[in-house]
Formats: sequence, C-alpha cells, structure tokens
Amino acid sequence: MKTSMYALLFAVAMISASPAWAQGNAADVTDMQALRTAVRTDKKAFVASVLKLTDAEAKKFWPAYDAYQRTLDMTTREKNVTLEGVIAQDKAVSAPYAKQIAKDLMAAEEAEVKARRTLYNRLIRAVPPKTALRYLQLEAKIRTVQAYDIAQAMPLVK
Repeated sequence: MKTSMYALLFAVAMISASPAWAQGNAADVTDMQALRTAVRTDKKAFVASVLKLTDAEAKKFWPAYDAYQRTLDMTTREKNVTLEGVIAQDKAVSAPYAKQIAKDLMAAEEAEVKARRTLYNRLIRAVPPKTALRYLQLEAKIRTVQAYDIAQAMPLVK
C-alpha cells in the first residue's frame, strides 16, 4: 500500500513539475508547431540559438552542418520529384511504376541515413559529445516534423 502511495505521489510530482521544467528550458523545443515555424523562418539561426556554440565549436560545427544540409536538400529534392509523380497520378499505379517509386524512396532514405552517419562521425570529433547529441536530437525533431507534413499531404497510391 505504501509503495502504491509513493508511486502515486511521485507521478503527481513529476506531472506538476513538467510545465515548470519546460518553462525553465526555453531552448528545449517540445512544441512541434513552434519548431515548425522556427525552422521555416531560419533553420540555421534556430539551431544556433538552441546550441549556443562557443566560437571554437562553431568553427568546427558549421561546416559539418552545411555539408549535411546540402545532402538533405538533394535527397529531399529526389523525394519530392518522386512524390510529385505519385500525387499527379489520379489513377491506379502500375506494378512496375509502384516498384520504381518504392525503390526511389528507399534510395533517398538510405542516402539520408548515410549522411546522418557521416554527420555523426564529423560532429563527435568536432564538438563535445553532449553538443553533438543535442544537435542530432534537434535535427531528428526537425526531420520528424517535416516527414509528418509530407505524410499528411501525400495520398496513398491507388
């Protein structure tokens, strides 16, 4: 009985502490709509405001960031071309075309994973591990919001 009471008190304490914790860490983005807006406005400035890099860290971080963003832009363009073809189809897709779409999407996904691995390898040598992890988490949130927006707009093939 005491254990259940302590667990309940702990849960209540954690729930009530969460809003206070979130307010104290304005740089921690938990509101996905705010994240979406900030990224659309200026992603690089947003990342800089969250990471608060020293000059030495920034000198090593931004080249890795820029290279990763270039790769993401390329894979995003490849996905967009593929998805535009799907969206433009207002009729059933043939089996060979469906196979090609799936292959193209998988290739773009694999390119992103490879780019993320390269980014990780560069960051882990360039900045403190906590900073590298913080950026990887932030980028994952950004990519998740973007993937959600794409998924919401894309119809399933017929």
